[in-house]
Amino acid sequence: MTAAIGLAALGAVAVATVLVGFYGLRISRTTSDFYVASRTVRPWWNASAIGGEYLSAASFLGVAGLIMVSGSQALWYPVGYTAGFLMLLLFVAAPLRRSGAYTIPDFAAARLGSLAARRTTSVLVVLIGWLYIIPQLQGAALAVRITTGLPGWIGSAAVVAVVVLAVMLGGMRSITFVQAFQFWLKLACLAVPVFFLVLLIAGRGLPAAPGEGLAALAAVPGASDGGYRTFSLLLALLFGTLGLPHVLVRFYTNPDGVTARRTTVIVLGLLTVFYVFPTAVGLIGRLAAPDLAAHGDAVAILLPERLLAGPLGTALSALVLAGAMAAFLSTTSGLLVSVAGVISQELFGGSVRGFRTAAALSALVPLVAALGMGGQGLAGSVGLVFAFTASTICPLLVLGIWWRRLTPAGAIAGMGVGAVACGGALVASAALGAGLWGEAARVSALAVACAAPAAWTLPPAFAVMIVVSRASRRSVPRGADRFLVRLHSPEPRS
Repeated sequence: MTAAIGLAALGAVAVATVLVGFYGLRISRTTSDFYVASRTVRPWWNASAIGGEYLSAASFLGVAGLIMVSGSQALWYPVGYTAGFLMLLLFVAAPLRRSGAYTIPDFAAARLGSLAARRTTSVLVVLIGWLYIIPQLQGAALAVRITTGLPGWIGSAAVVAVVVLAVMLGGMRSITFVQAFQFWLKLACLAVPVFFLVLLIAGRGLPAAPGEGLAALAAVPGASDGGYRTFSLLLALLFGTLGLPHVLVRFYTNPDGVTARRTTVIVLGLLTVFYVFPTAVGLIGRLAAPDLAAHGDAVAILLPERLLAGPLGTALSALVLAGAMAAFLSTTSGLLVSVAGVISQELFGGSVRGFRTAAALSALVPLVAALGMGGQGLAGSVGLVFAFTASTICPLLVLGIWWRRLTPAGAIAGMGVGAVACGGALVASAALGAGLWGEAARVSALAVACAAPAAWTLPPAFAVMIVVSRASRRSVPRGADRFLVRLHSPEPRS
């Protein structure tokens, strides 16, 4: 793929994103439009938008790269990513919509009646958003560097510029249109190349002697992660989905709790269909071009051109590149909306102008961090963010929705313990990965525990939240019973 073709594919998606966002501007007029699209988004439309923002660089590129290297052991990633929405359906979706909040900190304030709990939640939501944006920008840098030869920072800066423009144009209503469009674009950009690759293999068979490449794959460090890492990963993905602020805020856009549940069911179906294709790309690459494992997350982009010579292969690789750009843009835009919403509410009075200012400011921190950090596997990076959300926001929502005795002190203590434990694991994992503590430490049990911390950070967060709440039971909010009735009472049929 020439640099011109790569830039054309990236530019086409960027222009389409801005144009769709401009359409959203035409119908975004009120504060409610900017924060929750006036709560009028219907299930299929909202499910497409959720799929658009949820299927990040880790899903589009990282899953294929992991399966390329680790084979069937990496199948837990798409399974966990999808199954997390079943947890949302069962425990969070409808009650959260009935809360009537704009943001997760709004929910914390309404449920607990505590300014301190609200501010603690706000800090965590912003931090989670920033941590999740960084892998998207790193993925954009990788895609630009691999396909065009340009410096990676251009890709990161381009994603930030396009997303900030789209978010500032029309807020949540605008981003809903953008993300729904980008989900179907991403699905097509993987499904079409997979279709041609399957036809190729069915007609010609696999290339000769892939065995040597597979033997080399078996020697890749981390290809076998063991039972602990798999268990901890599943905990992170199942419970972490319950705490993703950019996903949760979408349920506020449904008209009622019934449509929020219906949206979640549709999302489960859409994700199940989507993950067939990155899984297929990883398996085809593992069998037909195992040497591409050296390129890690870029395998999905490089594979079509490797196996299909000529203009068709180039066109299919460019199509995958366009889908990857859509993944970077859609997930980053959803995260930016959730972070900007919180910052605007806390610092700028919740106005439309404040939202736009917050959107511009909140994009700078992850951009600087992405430019200054070395990249690691996208799926692994996002998995660590899931562990962090599972250990902080998830206990607040689950206990806040289903346990009357939760107190402000308990919520703050539990989130604090989870944040400190998992944040410490993130820092230690980065240090170990950089080799700061020596080569032996990189492959030690400590390294495994820090790379997959949910198994030992999630239980203490729940336990501390419960124990401290029981110890401070006299501070149970007076309106807790009334609020819980509101969360769990089905809406009257219209």
